Amino acid sequence: MSDEINIQELPIEELFELMQEDLYDGLADEVLEEVNEALARGLQPFEVLTQGLVAGMDIVGKDFRDGTLFVPEVLMAASSMKSGMTVLRPLLIETGAPKMGTAVIGTVKGDIHDIGQNLVSMMWEGAGFEVTNIGINNSVEDYMAAIEAHNPEILGLSALLTTTMPYMKTVIDALNEAGIRERLTVLVGGAPLSDAFAEEIGADAYCRDAAVAVDTAKKFMQIRNEAA
Repeated sequence: MSDEINIQELPIEELFELMQEDLYDGLADEVLEEVNEALARGLQPFEVLTQGLVAGMDIVGKDFRDGTLFVPEVLMAASSMKSGMTVLRPLLIETGAPKMGTAVIGTVKGDIHDIGQNLVSMMWEGAGFEVTNIGINNSVEDYMAAIEAHNPEILGLSALLTTTMPYMKTVIDALNEAGIRERLTVLVGGAPLSDAFAEEIGADAYCRDAAVAVDTAKKFMQIRNEAA
């Protein structure tokens, strides 16, 4: 789309709208070009993140939740968001810009499925979270090391097999034993899980898909911030 438009001539509101549209359509090169144009005009990195990329991913999340978009399109949009973040991330760190929160996510021990948790990871990042994805087949020790290294507010546990679901409780029990459970919001996800299972193992919430995971993470961060 931006091939037909001189983005240097666009008012900033229209530039952000174009950025959101191109992100939605998975046009990574165009999103990168528009991010650079916004920065060249002197806009703050956090403003470009929130009004351009995060606003675009909010629309993606809503349409994914409503069934208008499907996983392949969401992955393309998230990839476009990441292209813009390659420029913004170091600038955000440099300027000490606020972030939505910090999260660690990974699939539990014995499970090598990662599509769902990768999608959650990318959509959390698209919502303004700083996310560390530790991948698949994670032991208690792996989670503990990531928590110590990154000090997250949110811990995401993923499992797609009924045989690996119980390991989520092993992780949560270990958090309790270490005395750090109370400072973490633990969100669990995966096809065989349920609200009842999440409650049974002591998680804070079950997220049935990536869009719900974004809404739930935002809700718990708002609760934390109000309590603070």
